[in-house]
Amino acid sequence: MTPKQRRLLARILAGGALFLAANLMPVTGWLRVVVFLIPYALVGWDVLYRAARNIRQGQVFDENFLMAVATLGALALGEYAEAVAVLLFYQIGELFQGYAVGRSRRSIAALMDIRPDYANVERGGDLEQVDPEEVKVGDVIVVKPGEKVPLDGTVLEGVSTLDTSALTGESLPRDTAPGDEIVSGCVNLSGALRIRVTQPFGETTVAKILDLVENASSKKAQAENFITKFARYYTPAVVGGAVALCVLPSLAFGNWVEWFRRALTFLVISCPCALVISIPLSFFGGIGGASRRGILVKGSNYLEALAEAGIVVFDKTGTLTRGSFDVTAVHPSEVSPEDLLEIAALAELLSDHPISRSLKAACRRDLDRGRVRDVTEIAGEGVQAYVDGRLISAGNGKLMDRVGAAWHDCHRTGTIVHVAADGRYMGHVVISDTVKPDAQQAISGLREAGVRKTVMLTGDSAKVGESVATQLGLDEVRAQLLPAQKLEQIERLLGERKGREKLVFVGDGINDAPALSRADIGIAMGALGSAAAIEAADVVLMDDQPSKIATAIRISRRTLRIVHQNIVFALSVKALVLVLGALGLANMWAAVFADVGVSVIAILNAMRALRTKKL
Repeated sequence: MTPKQRRLLARILAGGALFLAANLMPVTGWLRVVVFLIPYALVGWDVLYRAARNIRQGQVFDENFLMAVATLGALALGEYAEAVAVLLFYQIGELFQGYAVGRSRRSIAALMDIRPDYANVERGGDLEQVDPEEVKVGDVIVVKPGEKVPLDGTVLEGVSTLDTSALTGESLPRDTAPGDEIVSGCVNLSGALRIRVTQPFGETTVAKILDLVENASSKKAQAENFITKFARYYTPAVVGGAVALCVLPSLAFGNWVEWFRRALTFLVISCPCALVISIPLSFFGGIGGASRRGILVKGSNYLEALAEAGIVVFDKTGTLTRGSFDVTAVHPSEVSPEDLLEIAALAELLSDHPISRSLKAACRRDLDRGRVRDVTEIAGEGVQAYVDGRLISAGNGKLMDRVGAAWHDCHRTGTIVHVAADGRYMGHVVISDTVKPDAQQAISGLREAGVRKTVMLTGDSAKVGESVATQLGLDEVRAQLLPAQKLEQIERLLGERKGREKLVFVGDGINDAPALSRADIGIAMGALGSAAAIEAADVVLMDDQPSKIATAIRISRRTLRIVHQNIVFALSVKALVLVLGALGLANMWAAVFADVGVSVIAILNAMRALRTKKL
């Protein structure tokens, strides 16, 4: 608890003890009034103060006003015990609400405790500990084992593993080595790292994430806006209803004391605390629960919209596939697979083309540069080089035709690198952009979550696009698209929405910014370290797992269910008890339950939104 909450708890306990003593004391007359006024003043002085202050400021109709009028009226009627009890239980409810909201905020604060306290900067051969905001781009910092990485940069020296769980929600450490890009907010687990800073602190990954989470509550969902407007008109309406309940029956039937008592009960029942507190708390809990899974939602309006996802559109490269070329098959004709891969890698040894890098990475043998000479790159065809004295040609079918090699096509989808030695065909190597391990799980998860249609848009060839779509079980694929044509497809799919369905576009957040902006909800995939993704999207997945899209949808739908449960529960109970109070069938104790009891139950329900481990 905060110091303020502890002081309130002490007042509640002291007031409760005095209230119990007052009920047990055999006193009458003015002495009885005094013994009840003491706990009343101890427990409720701040409620009366806030009510008076708000009235002076023109903010009349709030819960403080309702409590003040109801309890002062009860005192005037001689219902001393009821007056103290109403304030006592109201303060218990306030304490519980404050604790619940504080716990939710602390949960997110602990989760996002990624802001570094300092950075070790190399200056004049020594390490100087400074505030991360004082570090400049180009400075070299040292991150020791156990320390947080304070700024984004490039690893100059050191090999280590990083804990990225605060950013991605994943417990599996990531390896890093010289040349790797590194982002702030990770925790260095093993070796010391020297890092050259590439971003000032205000533009780092950690700063943008913290800003995103802190400002998420400013973008309200429709349900939150509804409750705000509802409370604005609801409270004056019930005050007017209470006045009418007191005056009109008294004029018609007499017995104004009884109708005054019913009006006071009516006021206590009508307090909208359960709705005003529990609905924002539900969305706050949903956003916090999603953050624990490495899913950053920029506002409760996006969380609410995600619950209605009906069409999910994917970019291919970097979203459903790894976005990097790998050797996926080796088909030799006259040599072993290992020899064929070695010959191809040696021929491509001096090239920095992505395909060349893939061949060299796949070859497990030592590649001796001394074995290679006279390398020639032939634009649009491939490369030729003398390897161990033989002319090796590695490239496409045009190059094979040029050297007279009897080549044949491959049934596999991808980039085919044919290899010939002195004009004799040796076989071919298949290189392709491989599907992510959980991509198929992502598509099946979306179907289980109730998504009606899954679509892939890609600039790749139709053959490659169809292969990926078939492998994953997508409903539709459109290939060979330019960026402008992707937008045209988004517009077409927006026209296919049914009812309140929302269209979700999932991309890498860098090349797909127009599509991310045009869709109802833009989700940036694999955004760890991508500032552009954090800026462009409405929802950011801080790792490379498309399966978390279905998790985000389930979290959003569960949060909306909790919100609707609280709205229906609170309004139903209040409506029932209001009617009973007007008919004289509900006393002040029932009114206390309709206010405090309903609030506590609604808040307990709202806090379930934080728990997302099983989603």
